[in-house]
Amino acid sequence: MTTTIHKAALICGAVTALCLSYAVSAQTPAAPAAPAAPAQPNTARSTDPAKPLSFFVTSEGLGKGADLGGLAGADAHCQKLAESVGAGKQTWRAYLSTQAAEGKPAVNARDRIGNGPWFNTRGAVVARDVAHLHGDTLDAARLGNNLTRTTVFTEKNEPVKGAGDKPNEHDIITGSQPDGRAYADAADHTCKNYTSSATDGSAQLGHFDRTGGGNTSWNAAHPSRGCGQANLVATGGAGLLYCFAAN
Repeated sequence: MTTTIHKAALICGAVTALCLSYAVSAQTPAAPAAPAAPAQPNTARSTDPAKPLSFFVTSEGLGKGADLGGLAGADAHCQKLAESVGAGKQTWRAYLSTQAAEGKPAVNARDRIGNGPWFNTRGAVVARDVAHLHGDTLDAARLGNNLTRTTVFTEKNEPVKGAGDKPNEHDIITGSQPDGRAYADAADHTCKNYTSSATDGSAQLGHFDRTGGGNTSWNAAHPSRGCGQANLVATGGAGLLYCFAAN
């Protein structure tokens, strides 16, 4: 009889402990679920051989304002930066027009950059061909090219500082009219064909981010306030260039 009572007490005690444990756990609220991590943008460099890197904005200028060493110096800068990221097998050209001078004819930026299509570092097409890039036809002009703040990156696959960033570096040297051709008037639109870093003179600039200045053209927004590096910075740039693979 004593043994039976002892077993009953043990069972009763175990059940009581279990009940108390359940009651405590029921009263303790569950920890809130951790919030889902925000989706990260796709910033991977494209490895698709069908979409080779063929367009970028230089991550840096030459540091001498609009004195780029002429077209040859500007092209060499594009080529050097492309080689630094493994894209040196292509022939790279700076998107620049020159004006007729010293017996030499004008050169149009649109005629120097090949036929396209051109892809950014992430494999997105920025323009299918020269006509699409410049809106040569009514349909092309209505559609517009795909050169915007969300598609323009440096050769390093990094965003370019635009309007609202510090510093703002959205001015890109082009020396070009909106159609990609050189100016034919007597004014200097190219800082003496990219050989001058004087405080006077001027070079035509585009806005890669399509923002500011009352003119959102990617290649012909406004002139610079001089040709020196400090002048370009004060205008809203850093002496950066558009680079296109011409083959």
